[in-house]
Amino acid sequence: MRLTSLDLAIIVAYLAGITLFGVAFRRGQSTVRDYFLGGRTAPWWALALSIVATETSTLTIVGTPALAFAGNLTFLQFVFGYLVGRIVIVLVFLPHYFRGEYYTAYQLMERRFGAKVKAVAASTFLVTRVLAEGVRIAAIALVVTVALGTGQRTSILLIMALVLIYTFEGGMKAVIWTDVVQFVLYISGALAAFFLLLHRIPGGWETIVQAAAPAHKFQIFDFSFSLTNPGKLYTFWSGIIGGTFFTMASHGTDQTIVQRLLAAKSERDSKLALLASGVIILLQFALFLVLGVMLYAWHGAPAVMAGRSYDSVFPEFIVTAMPSGARGAILAAILAVAMSNASGSLNSLAASSVVDFQHMRGLRAMEENPARLLRRSRWMTVVWGIALAVLGTVQWGPMLEAGLTIAAITLGSLLGLFLLSFLFPRATAPGVLTGMFVGLAVILYVHFRTPLLWTWYVPLSACVTFLTGALVSLATESTGSQ
Repeated sequence: MRLTSLDLAIIVAYLAGITLFGVAFRRGQSTVRDYFLGGRTAPWWALALSIVATETSTLTIVGTPALAFAGNLTFLQFVFGYLVGRIVIVLVFLPHYFRGEYYTAYQLMERRFGAKVKAVAASTFLVTRVLAEGVRIAAIALVVTVALGTGQRTSILLIMALVLIYTFEGGMKAVIWTDVVQFVLYISGALAAFFLLLHRIPGGWETIVQAAAPAHKFQIFDFSFSLTNPGKLYTFWSGIIGGTFFTMASHGTDQTIVQRLLAAKSERDSKLALLASGVIILLQFALFLVLGVMLYAWHGAPAVMAGRSYDSVFPEFIVTAMPSGARGAILAAILAVAMSNASGSLNSLAASSVVDFQHMRGLRAMEENPARLLRRSRWMTVVWGIALAVLGTVQWGPMLEAGLTIAAITLGSLLGLFLLSFLFPRATAPGVLTGMFVGLAVILYVHFRTPLLWTWYVPLSACVTFLTGALVSLATESTGSQ
């Protein structure tokens, strides 16, 4: 079944409307502070929804129901770690970010260790974000192909072109407020799918429980411990430890999220936004996982999709089972998520490229000509848009875990750097750089040569980076090298 004229009209109306809405925020922009921080005018609740929309991707909507469809609800243990990680960021990270006027997280590292450390940290972010976002962009093709029968490149070019238009014009203010709209849209779509499944399955929730309970689909906690067993990827220990470290890295050191925290009116608003986003993200993942369980019951047990990825189970349900109109609205919601991710990543990639790869004297000199710096920032957004579109054509394998694995490989060393800065006053530039390189080298070896599960990558790499950086710092300090 393909989309009806009503479905297509809804999707086209949404795409056109959100693009025009974002472009409208161009008014009043005169400096990079407006472009990259939205003038620090957004309320905390809008930033909270923007954070959630940013860390939610097409991978979430496509891949999370697939996890429960094939397994159970144990992924929630990882989300519990997300909550703990946010608390650590509020207590340890945010006070440092609000001790000055920063556009990026890595300017803080320059003040502490110098321009070379800032460049290494920013480069780590740029590589991580562009690869991880490439996986997310690739997920768009799966949804659009199922719905429209169009090719991968066509769907990617369409979405990226529209995102580029409003991100280029509206900057961070457009990103934040389009995120709010897109969050409301995709959550409404998920709830619509939930109630439709509940209505369509004979016997409703009782039938779902009868089908899913024997297969342990409602299991949340697994207190077993394993570093290498793929069947134990999401356990309580890997969830709490791995999820905490992963969130400390992704929300405390990755410019995509940190930029939103820096855009808050005050440190208090930044903390409120981050903590509120944790509660919302828990409820959101619970909803998408339950949808996976319901789809398992819908298909019948045992649910078998021979020769096909489980990632397609939710998109296929939308296209084949949703009524006309609702189908178009939910597909528009999925595209909304993709656009939200892409716009936030584009703005943060441009911010880091423009701000972090110029010496402070050069940045101050350019701020004397703010229009020039603003033009450069906008065109850097275009450069990264082209890069993301190209990487979106790569075949990445199982999407949700591919995106998380890429981030986990590099973010640990970045987290170790920040922890050295915040918790080890005697850290030196040679020490932290050595720690970062050793931490990254260790995790690359682990990834390619050992069976260690990716959920442990960030804790391992962060600890190796911290310990190596601390030891080398003490050694260089004792020899008088700074």
